[in-house]
Amino acid sequence: MKKVLLASACLFALAAPASAADLAARPYTKAPVAVASVYNWTGFYLGIVGGGAWEDAGSPRMQGGFVGGTAGYNWQTGNVVFGVEADGSWADVSASTTALGITASSKTDALGTVRGRIGYAVNNVLFYGTGGYAWIDNKITLSALGVSVSDSKWHSGWTVGAGVEAFFAPQWSVKGEYLYRSLGGETYFSGTLPTGTLNFHTVQVGVNYHFNGPIVAKY
Repeated sequence: MKKVLLASACLFALAAPASAADLAARPYTKAPVAVASVYNWTGFYLGIVGGGAWEDAGSPRMQGGFVGGTAGYNWQTGNVVFGVEADGSWADVSASTTALGITASSKTDALGTVRGRIGYAVNNVLFYGTGGYAWIDNKITLSALGVSVSDSKWHSGWTVGAGVEAFFAPQWSVKGEYLYRSLGGETYFSGTLPTGTLNFHTVQVGVNYHFNGPIVAKY
């Protein structure tokens, strides 16, 4: 019996160091670190924009759509974001009327703005107000007895509005925006046909590509 016990003790003594060595040889693996995307709005961006426009007043009232491009730059300090943005679009915003056999039509072929922006960022979502310079390229056409004459003028004015923009991917954002545009009157056909101020409401959506992307923070 003593011999059996002695043999068992010897086997245990030999096995214990081997188990300890096996445990010591296993590598220690750290738990994965959680990663969160912290969005930084600072940087340059390009995008596309499109929407609808309608005249504030008038009979008939001009209305239609537009599509174009936009470019801008943002600076972020804390949660406050400052920016400048310019956009230009091809447009088909028009109205026409007929009286005494003469058809008069007014059509805005292009429109755009150069604006400042200021907003408050909640990580990947930006709420902002905006305002600045606005312009349109407008054409008036008079038609009678199969003969038409046209004249185009550039109207300048101001715009103000608000919007919200949000990142939906590391370098891509989508925005929705409302702008009120007030354009000064012009005189067409060598001074014979003056127009009053043209006031437009516009609602537009856009997609922007940001060249900086978010800052990735680990915690």
